[in-house]
Amino acid sequence: MNHLAASVTSLTVWIIPVIFAVTMHEAAHGFMARLFGDMTATRMGRVTLNPVKHIDPFGTVVLPALCLLMPGGGFLFGYAKPVPVNFRAFKHPRSATVAVAIAGPGMNVLLAFVSLLLLRCLPAMPSNGVLWIGENLDNSAYINVFLAVLNMLPLPPLDGGRVLVAILPRPLARPVASLEGSGILILIGLLFFLPMLGAQFGQDWNVFRYIVGMPAQWLHDSLARVAGLE
Repeated sequence: MNHLAASVTSLTVWIIPVIFAVTMHEAAHGFMARLFGDMTATRMGRVTLNPVKHIDPFGTVVLPALCLLMPGGGFLFGYAKPVPVNFRAFKHPRSATVAVAIAGPGMNVLLAFVSLLLLRCLPAMPSNGVLWIGENLDNSAYINVFLAVLNMLPLPPLDGGRVLVAILPRPLARPVASLEGSGILILIGLLFFLPMLGAQFGQDWNVFRYIVGMPAQWLHDSLARVAGLE
């Protein structure tokens, strides 16, 4: 029973931050879209902090769990149900698209910073549960900076891809936008299959460590310094 309780506790310090991070990320997209005149997400009940409205069973639960179980993984990858956006409802589509796209990663950066600030308050908290709270906050900071960096990769349907499509001239934007349907498959291939293939040749082909992991660590350390933790 003690072993089961310990396992459940270990899971909650990852599951709670992940669910909170993706919920706030998607809600921020919907809220920003509403500010620019698109009420689609609002009418569909997606501008909400209710995680049930945003969770994708595979992307939010199964895929992050697989990442944690991978040998030498050390990082999380996942996604929620994307907030529906009607770009034709925007008066200024390009600038509105950029604002809506960066709202999600921006929220993740804010959540990471708040988590680090709250870590400074741990000594003032009651001793009961302080370790569990600290692990949640620590994981929240890392998960949110990782999601922020990951989502700003310039590949649709990630937020960075939407920003790239919005700022590129139309002749260049079209081929980038055409990756919308296959972008997630490309990411999963880079995340799972490329390292596995590299291992067969005795090579480290974990590109995510360099394009996501290292920038995310830098962002985390920078926010920690601002929060007064370093």
